[in-house]
Amino acid sequence: MATLSDVAARAGVSVSAVSRVLSDAPETRVSDETRERIKQAARDLDYRPNSAGRALRSARSNVIALVVPDLINAIFIELVRGVEDAAIQHDYLVLMGRTEDLEPGDERARKLLGEGRVDALLLQPGDRPKVVDAIAGFAEQKPVVILNSVEANTPGSATMPDDVGARVAVRHLIDLGHERIAFAGGVPGNPTNVRRESGFRAQMASVGLDVDPKFVTSFGYTAADGERAADALLNGEHRPTAIFVANVNAAIGLLSRARRLGIAVPADVSIVALHDSWTAENSWPPLTTVKMPWYELGRRAFAQVHGRIQGEDPTGIVVDDPAPRLIVRESTAPIDAG
Repeated sequence: MATLSDVAARAGVSVSAVSRVLSDAPETRVSDETRERIKQAARDLDYRPNSAGRALRSARSNVIALVVPDLINAIFIELVRGVEDAAIQHDYLVLMGRTEDLEPGDERARKLLGEGRVDALLLQPGDRPKVVDAIAGFAEQKPVVILNSVEANTPGSATMPDDVGARVAVRHLIDLGHERIAFAGGVPGNPTNVRRESGFRAQMASVGLDVDPKFVTSFGYTAADGERAADALLNGEHRPTAIFVANVNAAIGLLSRARRLGIAVPADVSIVALHDSWTAENSWPPLTTVKMPWYELGRRAFAQVHGRIQGEDPTGIVVDDPAPRLIVRESTAPIDAG
């Protein structure tokens, strides 16, 4: 097994320089060329650091926790991939958890975040705002970045331009000739839902279209919530001709319920959803969506929390590159197509 001395000899530098570079020590002062030479030497020799010893010396575990509302939710796949790709580049591991594991006073929260298991936390609260209270003690000691929300007591945050994504979706429906457009939203007060509804209303107002109060629902982001939205919006004679659904999972539920109600999509109603996933293209009909930068959010969020580990100040960022992108499939059609 290769040692630090072996890497140093191959790179032509001191052992201490190798140690600082490979541990990402903030005080490291070497040129980019030397840094890359050291890393290449480590790769060539298949050098593997003694993680246990390093953790004892640095009081770091080189592990971060990523906590999301649902580990099997398809829309989080790109987020996880972005975080893991960035973590690998810095020799970090990612420990996954659910927001259910972080209920205030729950023993699982202590086990996940206590005992020096992780150096930092990336947290997507979802519809469970109290989860932020559960991490208050951890946030006083170690870096935390909140995903898709901004919390006064936790200044580190990384969000996406939900309002812009909503405007892209609604503009697509307007371009197809729709005027009676509904919004199937998330839980009232949820930060992402607030931004998405704001974008919906702003785009409608920009072309002089009124929003019918009966065409706005606030049930949530699950498939079951989408079914409830369908019952509220599609029963009766006065129906929208198009619906912007604030989450692709809810859109799949809405689509399923519309089919059972005998309402054809897109002949009777067009549906477009925020977020893209494999489930969207495999629904029937396949869903038109707005793809948001989940992968880039993961990479940027890790970079932010890693910088905090290195001593940088907390910041709030909006990840808007690449911009929200419309993916047109068969669930939307011009108003006169049916």
